[in-house]
This record gives sequence, C-alpha cells and structure tokens, in this order.
Amino acid sequence: MNGSERVIDYEAEYNNRALVPEHPAIIEGWARDAARYREEAVCALATAYELGERTVYDLFLPESGMPDRGPLGLFIHGGYWQALDRSFFSHMARGANVHGVPVAVASYTLCPQVRVGDIIEEMRRLAGHLWERYRRPVVAYGHSAGGHLAASLLATDWGSRGLPRRLVPAGLAISGVFDLQPLIGTSINEKLRLDRKEAIDVSPIAFAAPAGTHLIAAVGGGESSEFIRQSRVIADIWARGGVETELDIRGQDNHFTVIGPLADPDSDLTHRLVTMARSIC
Repeated sequence: MNGSERVIDYEAEYNNRALVPEHPAIIEGWARDAARYREEAVCALATAYELGERTVYDLFLPESGMPDRGPLGLFIHGGYWQALDRSFFSHMARGANVHGVPVAVASYTLCPQVRVGDIIEEMRRLAGHLWERYRRPVVAYGHSAGGHLAASLLATDWGSRGLPRRLVPAGLAISGVFDLQPLIGTSINEKLRLDRKEAIDVSPIAFAAPAGTHLIAAVGGGESSEFIRQSRVIADIWARGGVETELDIRGQDNHFTVIGPLADPDSDLTHRLVTMARSIC
C-alpha cells in the first residue's frame, strides 16, 4: 500500500445506526406516522403473496380508488435484509397516492432465516403476483436493502418467467447497497452469512444492466462516503449498459431522514417518483 491509498473502515461506513445516534426517535416516528396513515387511507391490509408468515403486503389506493390504468408502485423496506417490516412504512405510499398512484408496501422473510438471494426471489414472486392480480406494470422503490431489491427487480429477466418483459421498467433506489462485497467483513454479515461468491451473485452491479429501463439512485448527502459511492457506481455502470440513470445526492439528509419526502405529496422526491410512474403509462 502506498501513502496515497486510504484504508476504508467498512464497519464504520455501513453502520448507519452508529452514524445517526438519533435513529431510535426517527424509527419511532416512522411507526407512528405509518399507523396514522393506515387509519386514514383507503387500503387493503395483509394480502399474502406466498405462504410465509412475512410474505404479505398492504395495498394503499388513491382516495378515488384503483385507477382505470397506470402502473402500481411497490415500496420495499430496508433494515439490511434482517430487520423491520412493512408496518413502519405505510406512509411511504402517501405521496404517490395523492397523485393517483396505488402502492403496495411489502414485507419479506428476513435473514438469517433465509439468504439474501431468497429475498430477491420473494420480491420477484411478489411482482409476478401483482401482475397476475392487477395487470399493471410495477414501479419499484425502496430504501437501503429495499433499494438493492428494487434494483434487482429492474434487472430480472421477466420474459423467462412467462411475464411481460418490462414488468418492472422503472425504479427509485434510495440509499441502496448494490455491491455487497464490502459487507463481508462487517458485523452486518453475521446474519447474512455471505461469502465472496454469494455477495457477487446478489449484487446488482454484477447483473446484466437492464437496458431500456430507468433507475434513479438517490442518496443523502450526509450519508457515509461508501453509501454515496454505491449510488454513483450503479448509476455509472448501468448507464454504460443502456439504462437511463440519474444520480440524486440529496442535501445533507442522513440514512434515516432521506426517505421522509416520500410521505409528502409536494416534495421533489415524490414528484420524481410520480413522473417516472406516469412515463410508463
């Protein structure tokens, strides 16, 4: 190693809870705001897409009900594939709902009960279920691990599954992890149990770029340098593979505050999501 090379402390770079000491209050606020939105929204709760205890989603509709046409939003939560569930994130549908976009907010089985690749497959089966039930393309959006899963849906070969080739033509990945190799030596991997090969196999940067799709990679400007790098890398690599990509570094938002604007119908992030959804009608 020469003097110009920097040793990266991956444990520190990816430990978002340590980087944001106020995270418990933010997460409590998520749960409170989500519960409030479930009380006021037009919604159908706990629809199963598989037989597992956690393989369920809640569907949130605009006040006028399911529109006659247009895509379906799918919000996928974070938690490093090992924590949280859909009940913390119901209000992430609010912004899109006000603009007429229905949104499914999903849970999935967590590690270490399953592996990351199994979770990707659960999300693929959910997208297929949504198509079979509603016959609409899906705009995937998610946070952290959910950003990884949203990107994984864009890169899926849907035609080989007997589904429309562009079932998921667009996605918004917020603070996503697209290269899982840096996690191998961290405490995060205690439940993920990734080795080098598996980490590559489940990393969207190693997938064939889904040419013809649209990805917005958003990340807080106040996040760690590794999280900002992850979004830069996916936007760059996929753009060279024919994906329409946008990198959105958002002010000084941290890993937990960056998704807040999705609950606000008037926010720029909501408008970008809705514009993306309308572009595939």
